[in-house]
Amino acid sequence: MNDFFNNILGMQFEIQLLFIVCFSFIIINCILLLLNIKKTNKIKTKYSRFMNGLSDRNIEELLDTCLNNVNSVSMKNRDIELKINNIERNLMQCVQKVGIIRFNAFDNVGSDLSFAIALLDTNDTGVVISGIYARDSSSTYAKPIMSGKSKYSLSAEEIQAIDIAKKTSIERNYTNN
Repeated sequence: MNDFFNNILGMQFEIQLLFIVCFSFIIINCILLLLNIKKTNKIKTKYSRFMNGLSDRNIEELLDTCLNNVNSVSMKNRDIELKINNIERNLMQCVQKVGIIRFNAFDNVGSDLSFAIALLDTNDTGVVISGIYARDSSSTYAKPIMSGKSKYSLSAEEIQAIDIAKKTSIERNYTNN
């Protein structure tokens, strides 16, 4: 009879141990379930914020739309870069450098009413304009300038205006990103 009670008590111990192990697994599974629910809610919140309230679309459609927008912006950016390069080439031929000098051409005329003005592009090509003022008349002359030189003879004031223009320029700095 002793063996019978020992077997029953031993079985009860095994059953209790089995119950404790199963109960531990249930507790662990509940904890894991709660953690998964919490992570799932975080992901749902991020997803809804990412979708920006667009419940009728999925991520694939949204990414496709974003890629199309990026490609469109990229093409527009290339067009703008080409236009900027064209404008910069055209600007090189525009007046970039200006030099002006006023002087008194004749001793009997008061003030510095005569002038020489040089208008040059980035290659020092352009024109020098001189205005000579006298009491009885006024004359204006224009001489073409190619690479800082003219095929016509230049007065000292015209040379001085060209030198001033060569030293000054409108700075245009563009950054490429």
